[in-house]
Amino acid sequence: MTIRKTCGPARAQGTRRAGRARGYPSDLSDAQWQVIVPHLPAEGIRRRIIEAILYLDRTGCAWRYLPADFPPWQTVYTWFAAWRDDGTLARLHAALRSQVRIAAGRTVQPTAAVIDSQSVRAADTVPRASRGWDAAKTVNGRKRHIAVDATGLILDVVITPACVPGPPRRPAAAVEHPPRLPARPPDLG
Repeated sequence: MTIRKTCGPARAQGTRRAGRARGYPSDLSDAQWQVIVPHLPAEGIRRRIIEAILYLDRTGCAWRYLPADFPPWQTVYTWFAAWRDDGTLARLHAALRSQVRIAAGRTVQPTAAVIDSQSVRAADTVPRASRGWDAAKTVNGRKRHIAVDATGLILDVVITPACVPGPPRRPAAAVEHPPRLPARPPDLG
């Protein structure tokens, strides 16, 4: 058995793309790019910006650790912040969710949702104004509230300090006298 010595970090299999010396598993295929490009603002659409944002999301690395073969992290963050603030990312997510629901044979808008929350410990660098103490979970941090449809597609995410209480439990009267069900049940998704 021979041991092969390599220089540099290991490369994930199947990441090399034609025309580019290096690629990442988070990079978009041409077909994926064609699906999302109509939902982006016409000015300044840059595929590498989108791929850099997807890389950051997939790896969880800090903005400053973005590899050098992407645009500078400041440029990527500026586009991300602009698209977040003007609602472009929310509209893109809603459009893609609608396409997935239609492909699954469901209606565009779900008729049911599942809501849950989770307290997450926050680092000491997180400002005190955005974190709090969840006595029930003994966690000093933030609470993420997530709503998904019946297929698991995200509908909304809200982040609060962990001290914010969850939704109130149903009173006993609601269990004794449940509301009438609609004549047509929801599509559960």
